[in-house]
Amino acid sequence: MSILRVDRVSHAYGGHAVVRDLSFSLAAGEIGCLLGASGCGKTTMLRLIAGFEAPSAGSIAIEGEAVAATGVFLAPERRRIGMVFQDYALFPHIDIAANIAFGMRGAGSTDKARRVAELLELVGLAGHGSRYPHELSGGQQQRVALARALAPCPRLLLLDEPFSNLDVELRERLSLEVRDILKATGTTAILVTHDQHEAFVVADAVGIMHQGRIEQWAAPYDLYHRPATRYVADFVGQGVFVPGEILGRQAVRVELGVLEASLPLDCAETCAGCGRDCRMDVLLRPDDIVHDDASAVVAEVVHKAFRGAEFLYTLRLPSGAEVLSLVPSHHNHAIGERIGIRLDVDHVVAFRQ
Repeated sequence: MSILRVDRVSHAYGGHAVVRDLSFSLAAGEIGCLLGASGCGKTTMLRLIAGFEAPSAGSIAIEGEAVAATGVFLAPERRRIGMVFQDYALFPHIDIAANIAFGMRGAGSTDKARRVAELLELVGLAGHGSRYPHELSGGQQQRVALARALAPCPRLLLLDEPFSNLDVELRERLSLEVRDILKATGTTAILVTHDQHEAFVVADAVGIMHQGRIEQWAAPYDLYHRPATRYVADFVGQGVFVPGEILGRQAVRVELGVLEASLPLDCAETCAGCGRDCRMDVLLRPDDIVHDDASAVVAEVVHKAFRGAEFLYTLRLPSGAEVLSLVPSHHNHAIGERIGIRLDVDHVVAFRQ
């Protein structure tokens, strides 16, 4: 059963369309993510689900109940949705236990105390209930915000850029912890973020948003290796498009060699016979280009970025085209040096020119 179903939702501010004919669904216990650049409509979509705004068209249902549709609009407080905000939004004048218990309206004091103790244990803050928000670190405050959102057992949890105020190392660690907590509680959740790494760590399914639409809704692995559109291919990860020539239904030649595709290349509409005049742009990611001193193909190092265990090299091919390559950091080559490289591509991603 779908806990959340968004069906052809649109929304505009004045004459400016922000969300356009958008649809997706989440199954029970699934974590979804709306990922995209600023202004793509992802936060507006979250506000529509929460009930802070009403859609111009389309419908939103939670556990089969329409909460927004033509002639239907359920107030936010009646949707049984939990929300974790970017700035935590904790009450500074009450302690952590009272913050967590705040949303448990109607529960008795014994039930509240038991639930608060369970959640403090779950988020790794057992024994911190009597402390105040200002006495906690940013990461601890975010755990409290998560516990408060989970306390009333919401049907759906919304997370609005929840880690953006944290430093990089803490953000990565807390992303993993939040996923573990959501999975342990069986919570259905949707995250909004502009951070690809964060989205891929937390979510089971990710929707790449662009100009108010979802370009592709898929597992992180498929978004990276099987992008449905050129925009998704360009947006996810790092990579460079190089020109390629179609040799057959499952083969394409690029400057570095011939690639065998596991799926038919997307050339049927323009090149019925897949002849040698058929041209495509082929995506090569840094992990597709392997440093190999024995290779006859060489490229010039034009830029290098040290990443601890690896270098990210920008390499210029004989044609003048540039590609990226991840190389173990014990291969420390100088700018201007020529090194041997070869292709090691498991998933061929190509689009018509």
